[in-house]
Amino acid sequence: MIEPAGDYQTLLANFRWQIPQGYNIAASVSDRWAAEAPDRLAIRHVREAGEAEDWSHQALNRAANRFANALAAKGIERGDRVALLLPQAPQTAIAHIAIYKLGAIAVPLAALFGLDALKYRLNNSGAKGLVTDTAGLEKITAIRDEIPGLELVVSIDGPESGVESFDALQEASSDSFETLATTPDDPAMMIYTSGTTGQPKGVLHGHRVLLGHLPGIQMSQNFMPQQGDLLWTPSDWAWAGGLLNALFPALHFGVPVVSFGFRKFDPERAFRLMQDENVQNAFIPPTALKMLRSVDKPASRFDLKLRSVGSAGEALGRETYDWFADEFGFHVNEFYGQTECNAVLGSCKSAGVSRSGAIGKPIPGHEVAIIDADGNELPPETLGQIAVKRPNPVMFLAYWDKPAATDEKFIGDWMITGDQGICDEDGYVHFVGRDDDVITSASYRIGPGEIEDCLLKHPAVALSAAIGKPDPLRTEIVKAYVVLKAGLEADHALEKDIRSFVRERLSAHEYPREIAFVEELPMTTTGKVIRRKLRERARQELRQDASGPK
Repeated sequence: MIEPAGDYQTLLANFRWQIPQGYNIAASVSDRWAAEAPDRLAIRHVREAGEAEDWSHQALNRAANRFANALAAKGIERGDRVALLLPQAPQTAIAHIAIYKLGAIAVPLAALFGLDALKYRLNNSGAKGLVTDTAGLEKITAIRDEIPGLELVVSIDGPESGVESFDALQEASSDSFETLATTPDDPAMMIYTSGTTGQPKGVLHGHRVLLGHLPGIQMSQNFMPQQGDLLWTPSDWAWAGGLLNALFPALHFGVPVVSFGFRKFDPERAFRLMQDENVQNAFIPPTALKMLRSVDKPASRFDLKLRSVGSAGEALGRETYDWFADEFGFHVNEFYGQTECNAVLGSCKSAGVSRSGAIGKPIPGHEVAIIDADGNELPPETLGQIAVKRPNPVMFLAYWDKPAATDEKFIGDWMITGDQGICDEDGYVHFVGRDDDVITSASYRIGPGEIEDCLLKHPAVALSAAIGKPDPLRTEIVKAYVVLKAGLEADHALEKDIRSFVRERLSAHEYPREIAFVEELPMTTTGKVIRRKLRERARQELRQDASGPK
């Protein structure tokens, strides 16, 4: 934890990492509070109709103990991977905690993933178990025969043929379980992220990843914990943002968390939820903040108790930053990181660290710099790559089963982010853009390779390339350039069919919202698509659209 201070230099001077020799996430987010404050609220789950279900730390811990015993009885052991295909719900937190108690590895999966995306991740991770709900089960049933390593499937919505019931397993298990003694470097979770080429990579984190997040989350929430704090995020708990920027830091600090499963983000409902539940702290990604702007005069329409809002996942932008401050009377604390090494740059208005258009300063405990291609630190106002120095407790252990990719992530002791930035004379870092092909859309980082692989499965597609096209709401949208097979003609019906094809097989955030049919793609002499030229073309299209007809 960091000691609250009114200025940045004091924060830096007073901070030292204190990583214990033995550490398990489950012990700090659940066991400790179940012993010290058993009746304290841990999670308030709000259902669609508005009724709430409260879980104390004692109830949450006992449920996690029962599920840990159940998993162990079903053959889940230390080091086994257990996937979670679940929305925000108490059972999601229970399953995570139980997995950590066992020393197993949690593999969170987004509920919006399609069949191909799920099949790849489950097979690549070697997942032995899966916890899901009815919606997830419908997808898994269609591909289970193609996932030979998946031995156990548990549904939180009840028993079905070939599937275990979460509640039945709970009822048959003891609520006493001794959390396995693990080290900070023992693997705890694996979150898949997309690269510029090929299939997504599993980012393997040790238990220390939670400790590494704490200073950045404290700063982004204006020195949480404080009396009356209660946190909510619209972010999926399958994403690093939902898990490590919100759920687990809050539980670690003993701050209650509101869970609510949006089928589709609704700005009005979000404001009403924050009002009705007296939310004081929120983690809201930039795209969601931009969508909240569509609500007229929210500060006067809703009786909000918010005292802090953190935002990360993409650049917030000056306009949204300024709108929020004007509307609500305090500033969003923007921060920055990647799935591999998160919450390393940040803002904290309470400590005087806040600047419109900047993603913050290095958070205490993290050494961040702008470097050149050789790993040399660059002077202020010089464009270079944002990099983070190791060792660092928030940094990933490795890419799962990809040692070469892990090595390529570093220049010496600098972990390179692939993001271009500039550090100004005052020490604020400004995000400029990516030096790779990753698409950032609505806080998701999307690799074009997975989209292109899926497009090629369509019977009409011969070649394709996916890029990010600038978009005022989502930062970028996925745009695909498609070469059709010989003899086929492009039309609106085919474009719609291709979009639906990708959406059903990957996810709702990865399918191309725009498709352009082209005769050929720009290629290098070695046969690689030059996506840079396609991005330039997309920007030119935007300029032409903005200028209008001549």
